[in-house]
Amino acid sequence: MRQIRMLLVALVPLTVLGACTSASDLESAKQEAAQANATAKQALQASQAAQASAAAAAADAKAANEKADRMFQRSLRK
Repeated sequence: MRQIRMLLVALVPLTVLGACTSASDLESAKQEAAQANATAKQALQASQAAQASAAAAAADAKAANEKADRMFQRSLRK
């Protein structure tokens, strides 16, 4: 019985220390996940802005192409 008690006295602090390390690792993992989430949100915002910019550029290019076509058609009629 005494040996079991000595063994428990030795194992309990090690178990508590291991639990603290696991909790620390878990907290660190939560922080990293939060940072990754924030980075992903920033990337999404940047991609949405780029998409809007590309759509505007496509509309401008289409308008310029139509204007060039009208100018070309006028030059053929003269």
